[in-house]
Amino acid sequence: MEHEVFVPVLAETIRQALADPARIAASLPGWQPDPGGDVLTGRLRVRAGGSTITYRGSIRVTERAGGFSVEGDGAEARGTGTVKFSLGVLVEEADQAVPGTMLSFTGTATADGRLGTFDGPARETAARRLLDRFTAELTAGLPGLPEEPDVVDGLDGADESGEPDPAEEIALVEVDLNEVEVEVEVPETAAELDDLEPPAEAAHARRTMIGRSAEEVDHAPPRGRYAPAPSAATTSTTATLRWAAPAAAVLVASAVVVGRVLRRRR
Repeated sequence: MEHEVFVPVLAETIRQALADPARIAASLPGWQPDPGGDVLTGRLRVRAGGSTITYRGSIRVTERAGGFSVEGDGAEARGTGTVKFSLGVLVEEADQAVPGTMLSFTGTATADGRLGTFDGPARETAARRLLDRFTAELTAGLPGLPEEPDVVDGLDGADESGEPDPAEEIALVEVDLNEVEVEVEVPETAAELDDLEPPAEAAHARRTMIGRSAEEVDHAPPRGRYAPAPSAATTSTTATLRWAAPAAAVLVASAVVVGRVLRRRR
C-alpha cells in the first residue's frame, strides 16, 4: 500500500514528533498503552468493514535516512487471529505552491482471523483512515509555518540607494489656531444695530412664523399669503352690496323729506 498526506508544518518539526514515542502513542487512534510499561506496548482497536477488532501487541519505531521505519505485530484480544505489518514513513518538503511537508507511507501487512475475512478494498480503506487520523493527531498543536512578512515594493519610500524618495514624502502642515484672525464687523451704536437687516430668507421665515402663531391663537382666518383666494362670485356680490346700501339710504331720506313738505302745504 502507498499513501501520502500533506501537512502545513515544517519537515524538521514532523521528524521531532515522530522521534518521540510518547507522542506517537498519544496520536495513534484507538491505542491504549499498558499501564506501567512501554508506551508502545498495549491494545489497538481497528475498525474495518463496520466491525471493530481489538489487537494486543507492540509497535517499534526506528529513525532512518529521510524518515522512519515502523513495525508492529499483535493478536486478537478475543480470538485466534494475528496481524503483522511493516511501514516506511518518508518525511520531505512538499513540492507545492503552499509550503509544508509531505508524509509518504509505504508498507505491507499480513493478517488472518477476523481481519482476513474482509476483502482487499475494505482492509485498504481501514488502513488509510487509520493513517489519516494518526497524521492529524500527530500534527495537532505543532507550531505551524512561520509567517512571511508582506513586502510591498516602494512601501517604505526608499530607492535602491536606501535614501527616501522625495516624491513619496508626505508634507505635514502645522496650523497655529492662535494666529488665525477672523474679521467681524460690530455696530458701534444702537441706530446702526437697528439698521442691520437679516437675510431675506430669515426675515420671511420669522414673519411667517409670527403671523401663523398669532392667527392660531386668535382663531382668526389666515391672512396674507396664507389667506384663501376669494372666488369671482363672492367678489361681485360684495361690490354690489357696497354701492346698493348708500343708494337705498339716499332714497329713504328723500322720501321722508318729500312727505314732510306735502304735509306742510296741506
